[in-house]
Amino acid sequence: MDMCCERSGKSRHGDPGVVKFLGWGEHSHHIDAATDHPVFAPVRERGAPHDRIRLTDALVRERGAVTRRTSLTDRRGNGAYDARVSGGQLADDVGTFVENMSQALAALSGRDETTHRDEALIEASNLVGALIDSDRRHADAELNAFLESIGPRLDPPLFVTAQRLREGGMLDGRRTWLETPSVLYDLLLRADARSGGRTSHRYYTGALRLAHVTAALDLVPSADEIAAIDVFRTMLLRAMDDAGVSRPGQPHVAPANRVGTPPAQTAATAPVHEVEVELPPSRSIDDLLAELDELVGLANVKAEVHRLTSLLQVQQLRTERRLPVMETSRHLVFSGNPGTGKTTVARLLSQIYRAVGVVSKGHLVETDRSKLVAGYVGQTALKTQATLEASLGGMLLIDEAYALARGGENDFGREAIDTLVKFMEDHRDDLAIVAAGYTAEMNTFIDTNPGLKSRFTRTVNFLDYTTDELVTIFTKLGSKHHYECSTDALERVRYLIEIEPRTRGFGNARFVRNLFETAVAHQAMRLAPLEDPTDEQLTTLVATDIAAVDA
Repeated sequence: MDMCCERSGKSRHGDPGVVKFLGWGEHSHHIDAATDHPVFAPVRERGAPHDRIRLTDALVRERGAVTRRTSLTDRRGNGAYDARVSGGQLADDVGTFVENMSQALAALSGRDETTHRDEALIEASNLVGALIDSDRRHADAELNAFLESIGPRLDPPLFVTAQRLREGGMLDGRRTWLETPSVLYDLLLRADARSGGRTSHRYYTGALRLAHVTAALDLVPSADEIAAIDVFRTMLLRAMDDAGVSRPGQPHVAPANRVGTPPAQTAATAPVHEVEVELPPSRSIDDLLAELDELVGLANVKAEVHRLTSLLQVQQLRTERRLPVMETSRHLVFSGNPGTGKTTVARLLSQIYRAVGVVSKGHLVETDRSKLVAGYVGQTALKTQATLEASLGGMLLIDEAYALARGGENDFGREAIDTLVKFMEDHRDDLAIVAAGYTAEMNTFIDTNPGLKSRFTRTVNFLDYTTDELVTIFTKLGSKHHYECSTDALERVRYLIEIEPRTRGFGNARFVRNLFETAVAHQAMRLAPLEDPTDEQLTTLVATDIAAVDA
């Protein structure tokens, strides 16, 4: 296919300028004469299988005069434009997408990649515009980010305000673009089907990245945006199936007409150690919530779990009655210091998810960086994949999840994050993930990847236990193991808890458990010389048994 481009045009008072991309259709740019607003709307020509896109002129008519705005600095200076910081991230990813797709098209056409940047840019603008339109809100932050990331790259550039962009209806109805394969994607699929290449996988990865970055422009991505991403992802994967191209993550299938030697074993085909899981018995929602309520403290956590459970139950009823259901993310961030009950709550929540039909098995798999990240290229993805597959049907708890983002751009933890995001996309119907860790670090971790930010939309804060709550935890541990504290011993317990610094990393229930185990050890040393201690002596902790953990 010949994909060279030629340009013809007249003044804006005559016919609109036309840019022709041979093999791709026509793209026109103009100012609407009636409204003085830029026009940037997809139009479908009769008999054409794909969209033909009209681009906008960079000339904006204000008070009867045509003014060219030349820089983002000018717009910020006069207050006409106020882009959020997140627009910079979108601009970076648009640039990466355009570069990658230009290279892919150049490899097919044999021409320089610069001749294909317009096609790639139109693809990026269609995708970003469609995501912005998916919830029909067209918020200023979204439009400003669109203008910052797409506008300056157009030829001529587009410099207007978010209000003008909205009033001109430039993005209205664009959400339907997500429902069918584009011309560019279809071309890449056909090329991969013939050659056995995977250029369409680069499109898939880059396009979903753009989709997630766009959704993350909102403080909390809307349910419609998350649903639109899922529609888009499903469409891309089904198009691969229809074209006979293997999906990302699936074994590579060579074209039927090609003959080659069997591939050597690589990291992708090497055996991976399986993660063992134990499935819990089925329990009712009432039993699980009752156990949750019996936990010491955690009032805000219990309230959040109750609200989430009620929402899931109602949605299940609506699903059974074939009523529309609002998309609700099942993935959570648990933030707080160690020993605040995050693992215990996660274990109960995984079984609650099973009871309401969110997941099929309800088991909990616990992991951390050491179990996900390997030391060689390609191994991290396999270790992470194995852990995620073991979690299917249940919940994966990633302790100190922020550690995956430490170490810079070349750290293998980034590979684990990318694998995690992709797996969440591909298996969203039978998996829940909880990312746990310190509050500040978890906020930074979620911001490292737009896919994380659009998926982890709910955070549950686990506060430190009060002194009274920690004393209660100590007595409950004693009751569980048939120990009782004398009055003096209990006062000693309270004293040691109160003098323990409540700084970052305070162990909470873990500290109390260590305090209890230390007391039991001291009691054993006290009773060891006795030939025949009574049951009361064996089950009673006295003040001298209660000692500092490191004593």
